[in-house]
Amino acid sequence: MSGVLLILLALQSTLANAGQVLTDIAGRQVEVPAQVQRIVLGEGRLLPVLGILEGQQVLDRLVGMPADLALIDPGTDRQYREAFPALQQVPRIGQGSADTFSLEQVLSLAPDLAIFSLSGHGPGSHQQRLTEQLQRAGVAVLFVDFREQPLVNTPLSIRLLGQALGREARAEAFVAAHARALAAVSDALPGPPGPLVFLHSRAGLGDGCCESMARGMLAGLLEAAGGRSLAADYLPGHAGVLSLELLLSQPVDHYVASAVGSANSLAEGAPYIALGPGVQAEPAHKSLQRLVSKGGIRHLAAIRNGQTHAIWHGFYNSPFNVVAVQVFARWLYPDVFADLDPQATLAQLYAEFQPVPLQGTYWISL
Repeated sequence: MSGVLLILLALQSTLANAGQVLTDIAGRQVEVPAQVQRIVLGEGRLLPVLGILEGQQVLDRLVGMPADLALIDPGTDRQYREAFPALQQVPRIGQGSADTFSLEQVLSLAPDLAIFSLSGHGPGSHQQRLTEQLQRAGVAVLFVDFREQPLVNTPLSIRLLGQALGREARAEAFVAAHARALAAVSDALPGPPGPLVFLHSRAGLGDGCCESMARGMLAGLLEAAGGRSLAADYLPGHAGVLSLELLLSQPVDHYVASAVGSANSLAEGAPYIALGPGVQAEPAHKSLQRLVSKGGIRHLAAIRNGQTHAIWHGFYNSPFNVVAVQVFARWLYPDVFADLDPQATLAQLYAEFQPVPLQGTYWISL
């Protein structure tokens, strides 16, 4: 074999194995291996994101993740463990918070890609030292976002991961489905101003009153549905606390609680609302009715007038966030969106893009 041919073959092999440079959601340029083989996740809620792209092979490249999913979303955790018993054997790297994330344990797993959220329960973009340590050790770190600017960054994040994992076709299919679901609302929205809504975040989780979302998260999804969060006028950041006195003095058109409870919390008799995977409609309704029937909150005009709703808290940090937009639109503009079927949208997204079945109740109204 001639020397020229040997050089050409070596060059071809080098090019085939060369990595690709991708720009992540934090605006960083990151070189990612051409063939990603070993993945770690920065928080458990990224497992369904991986499921969108990997399907039934969701565990094939996953070598580590935190233990937080069982704590913050036990319904989804149970669904995935039942469908994929081997998930139990995936090493847990910390409890989900940045300060429990073990660099040494991660490096012992020899990953070539770490997927982190911009912000949330796990390591975020402000953990620059951790990011630099991982990258010096040869681990590419990509930041995604389904929380801060959910409707803008969800398609960008899915496309980014599709490129990194060689799942471009799956990514584009999901992005197209997400865009269609969003257009079903945005194309028919009435003009402003929209209905005023009190978003009661994590309702019942604490004794005080009352945590709310002002920007991003569920507030951003509400805005996309033509609604206005009362908290946006009073809180400078993404979230905070509004007093009961303020709520009573500022009548809103709708009360919407975010439900952090699960089938587990129902069994334990917890005071907060339960929705999500594995939660049936009747006990979900009872949990909402119980919460709004006690304390000063029962005097809110929206609750007295029957405009009382609850939605799964998990939508605030989920690629299926567009379903919440459709739900809000149905609540706020029932005549305009009488033919919109958020349940059918969620069922279709699960059937096409999740390796686990759709189960449970994700929103309710009284």
